[in-house]
Amino acid sequence: MPFVAFALQMVCKKQQRPDKHIHKHNLLDESLRFTGVLLLMKMLQPKLIAVAVAMAAAGGVTVPSFAQSEEAIEEIVTIGTRREARSAADTIAPVDIISANDIKDQASNDISDLIRTVVPSYQVNTQPISDAATIVRPANLRGLAPDNTLVLLNGKRRHRSAVISFLGGGISDGAHGPDIGVFPALGLKQVEVLRDGASSQYGADAIAGVINFQLRDDREGGSVEVKYGSTYEGDGDNVKIGANLGFGLGENGFLNVTAEFAESDATFRSVQRDDALALIAAGNTAVASQAVNTVTADTVQYWGQPDVDDDNKIFFNSGYQINESVEAYAFGNYAERTVEGGFFFRNPTDRGGVFSNDGGETLLVGDLTADGSGACPTVAINNLIPDSVAFQQILNDPDCFAFNEIFPGGFTPRFGGDSTDQSLVLGLRGELSNGLGYDVSYTYGENEADFFISNTINASLGPNTPTSFRPGTYIQTDNNFNIDLNYSLPVEGFASDLNIAGGFEYREENFEIIPGDAASFELGILAAPSAAFPTGQGFASSSNGFGGFQVPVDETQDTTAVYLDLEADVTDALTLQAAVRYEDFNTFGDTTNYKIGALYRFTDTTVIRSTFSTGFHAPTTGQANVTNVTTAFDPSGNLVDQGTLPLSSAAGQFVNAQFGDQFTLGPEESENFSIGLGFEIGSASFTIDYFNIKVDDRIAITDQQDFRGLLEQVAINNGVSLAGGTLTGQILNALGSAGVLNVADFAGSEDLGTFGFFANDFDTETEGFDVVANFPIDLGSGSSSISVAVNYTDTEVTRRGNLGDTRLLQLEENLPNFKGNVSFRHDQDKWRGLARANFHDSYTEAHLDSGGLLIEPGGEVTFDVEVGYIINDQFDIVAGVQNVFDNLPDTNEFSGVAGSEFPTTAPFGFNGGQWYLRANYNF
Repeated sequence: MPFVAFALQMVCKKQQRPDKHIHKHNLLDESLRFTGVLLLMKMLQPKLIAVAVAMAAAGGVTVPSFAQSEEAIEEIVTIGTRREARSAADTIAPVDIISANDIKDQASNDISDLIRTVVPSYQVNTQPISDAATIVRPANLRGLAPDNTLVLLNGKRRHRSAVISFLGGGISDGAHGPDIGVFPALGLKQVEVLRDGASSQYGADAIAGVINFQLRDDREGGSVEVKYGSTYEGDGDNVKIGANLGFGLGENGFLNVTAEFAESDATFRSVQRDDALALIAAGNTAVASQAVNTVTADTVQYWGQPDVDDDNKIFFNSGYQINESVEAYAFGNYAERTVEGGFFFRNPTDRGGVFSNDGGETLLVGDLTADGSGACPTVAINNLIPDSVAFQQILNDPDCFAFNEIFPGGFTPRFGGDSTDQSLVLGLRGELSNGLGYDVSYTYGENEADFFISNTINASLGPNTPTSFRPGTYIQTDNNFNIDLNYSLPVEGFASDLNIAGGFEYREENFEIIPGDAASFELGILAAPSAAFPTGQGFASSSNGFGGFQVPVDETQDTTAVYLDLEADVTDALTLQAAVRYEDFNTFGDTTNYKIGALYRFTDTTVIRSTFSTGFHAPTTGQANVTNVTTAFDPSGNLVDQGTLPLSSAAGQFVNAQFGDQFTLGPEESENFSIGLGFEIGSASFTIDYFNIKVDDRIAITDQQDFRGLLEQVAINNGVSLAGGTLTGQILNALGSAGVLNVADFAGSEDLGTFGFFANDFDTETEGFDVVANFPIDLGSGSSSISVAVNYTDTEVTRRGNLGDTRLLQLEENLPNFKGNVSFRHDQDKWRGLARANFHDSYTEAHLDSGGLLIEPGGEVTFDVEVGYIINDQFDIVAGVQNVFDNLPDTNEFSGVAGSEFPTTAPFGFNGGQWYLRANYNF
């Protein structure tokens, strides 16, 4: 591991995850911990200076200028153009500038939630039961998938997360993007959101736009922040302690470090499920013992935001000016957190592969003998209660077993993961004597998700099953090498020099799957074929809810790219821009993309701008090679195991052949058109931008196909008898014995009910507009302003491919068309205040991804307020409330099906009102 990453890891060294998800915050311990970090930084300052100088001498590291004022910083953008820093008003494509204060003035600890509030075209949901997507939540810009947005840190491409969103609410199914949640708000100078296609400028993924996070570069002083908050309901307690320090590295450099610790308790927004109520009414007294809410033990299902523990982050940004024309820079991070939430309740009468395989008519009873000699009775289930006489025989017979012995009231698994993230960027930039500017950099990034699941079983192991498992680990590693060149060429007749930019990029992406503990994927005695049971006994294998990874994966793809970018003020009124990029993937071939744009100034206060570009997004190594099994509801409302098979695998090729090889996986392509108007009326400023994005061959997980039904048809076509049983594993065993397929190719698929592929399956067209306005106002004293931001986005599926009706509806209707906010700020003497109104349009949710459970909540308005007071030059305090009037989404009319009180994809969440207190110390 590189030295810097190792040092950062040591500072943030994780404590062992507690077994229980309920915990208490010890603010004193954490405060002492961070005070120690700050003192350590101060003591090491001379050595840090020496290290930076040595790095610079070795050709190492740079920084942006740290002489700019905060006001100047907020007006300058660094994306969307390769000319020297320009104001947001002069950009050819629209760019939102989010200041440090805009980021911090909110209740949440998660940067994704903070951006959602201030950028209407950005959307992220709570993701209460979404497998790995609960750990790294997928976010949508302009209604497109998360991996259609390119994320930069200090202008450098950010690595992907290890998490793939298998359950992404239709829109994000299969997305594989970066983890935005690792960024500490205290360490950010500003965030820039380019709302335009930019693949020809920055490469793959920049279809919906680009988000650039800029780290602070203060070379002196620092700040400490402590924040605590909770919900009106009294759950969801959250704490954050952060510190930022700036150091001067001699006269010519700086080092800025941000450390942050945060934790958030879970919230609980569940009602009792109908099936649990029926069990209780029938006399099953054990159901209450499965209650997951520690406050009111009356529900078996967990819905709410997950627990986030040990959310530790440390970022650094540094630079050293070697001489007048050469700068060196380095920045990076180490971050970690543990996220844990709930899964679906397993009913003790009808959960397939565990309690019953005939829909709840009889219990699933296992014969534990090696030769099948156990005389196990048939246990009928009458009125949801197993026959007491027959069940007692099982209890008395050591050769017979049913899981109702261990979980008479069913069980609800707990699932989560330990996520770690680290990166390091080293660069050298400057200008040669002939005026050629250069920036040479290397970027390393790694993200790891180590999954765990508890309160569950591997049913095939019978009474010997563990109840906690480590299913395995995903690791994503990216390496980038960039050379960016820039030259200003005087052109006679132009109002400015012609800016010529060009460059080279080599990028390597690696995706690994590390198998979990053997019990998480083992095929035990109650599922494995034997002489007595040629096709097994019908018990499910693997850790129930999230099966363990059995086969290791270590796949790499690389890409090489070159680009050319031209921009100039042709006249004082007209700016033109053109860019072209060629990119070659070793796995999916090559692509050439371009962009043209223009800005025309009618007057000093009125401009019109427009762009047209093409873009692309290639399948990631994870999307192309991952195998996954998860548990979700099928369209009929049944809880089934859903699988994802790689098209390139032997199993994927066999199954795809049954569909005539109609599924393929390659790059998706896009066309992006935008036109906008910017103008001022007095001191007020306005921008209105229209956009149209067409994406062909979108990469996503296909609609789920009936795996068991497909295998049955294969058996019929090949004359294979299924007398031994029609469960998935039994059919696979029968087909394997007949030589139709190799059962080993389907390892981990023995319990699948349905499956999907990563494939290019459909086309979409997304259009809409953004309106941004700012109004300074005079209230007689102090400083006041009103800002308005409104987004309208509409997506239409233009080629349906294999999409079913439910998935089609999710893509077109699950996000609100209109979203916006109006903010009022006032600063006077030592007081400052913020009031914000947020509007979310109506939407349609296919609850539990089922077309038979459609919810159509109406539009909602929520209000936020915040008040700050400056005690002295160093101390200030802030109190705020998000969603002041405790507005909640419309109640879920299907809440009894799985216990969710509210629609789970509500655009403003379902926690209700939240309050917070924040104290800041600046020095």
